Amino acid sequence: MRNLFLLGFIYFFFLSIYTYGQQIMPADSYLAPVKVELEKKWPKNRTVNIVFHGHSVPSGYYNTPTVKTLEAYPHLTLQGVKAQYPNAVVNVITTSIGGENSTSGVKRFKNEVLTHKPDVLFIDYALNDRGVSLEEARKAWEKMIKMAKKQNIKLILCTPSPDKRVDLKEDNTILDQHSEQIRALAKKYELGLVDSYQAFKTAVKNGATTADYMATVNHPNEKGHELIAKEILKYFSK
Repeated sequence: MRNLFLLGFIYFFFLSIYTYGQQIMPADSYLAPVKVELEKKWPKNRTVNIVFHGHSVPSGYYNTPTVKTLEAYPHLTLQGVKAQYPNAVVNVITTSIGGENSTSGVKRFKNEVLTHKPDVLFIDYALNDRGVSLEEARKAWEKMIKMAKKQNIKLILCTPSPDKRVDLKEDNTILDQHSEQIRALAKKYELGLVDSYQAFKTAVKNGATTADYMATVNHPNEKGHELIAKEILKYFSK
């Protein structure tokens, strides 16, 4: 166990050196070109596509097999965007599949995600990436990132929502490790970041419990989805 911790420390130490000088894109300006499009009125406007790629959480699964699409964070994001940009034509598209991790998601990326021509693309796989190694997850995320960047898509990476079996008060859990890797990728490729996991950790630190935000052991309830959507909407604020 001690050796595993040491290897993890070394991995993230060298990752931090590699990404020195690069930065996560600021929420207030990263989507500036997209916000210009959202501000346009008919007949000068066009449809803006916001795509969410990932697993069961963006899909809207609550207590499986129940799927509450309208209470999940992609739809809450649509509501928030439309509240700020009433003249915009906006499509929110989910390409997520319950139970999938990034090593499967990358295989669908070209034909099922990029085909939608996203203006903004969110990737949320870390919760299920516990089923593969950090290195396998990193390779899959990097492949998706590189494909999206070739098409000049505004890409925003998401750290995971919680799992009730993983203590949010701890700082070196497997979800912490995946979160740190995602932050490093956002910094390395100068992308946006929705740090959902840190938002949940902060809420628990301030007196909430993980259960307050969960519909089941690993799926957020509406309050949990609202917390994620709040972090996302920082990128669309005027």
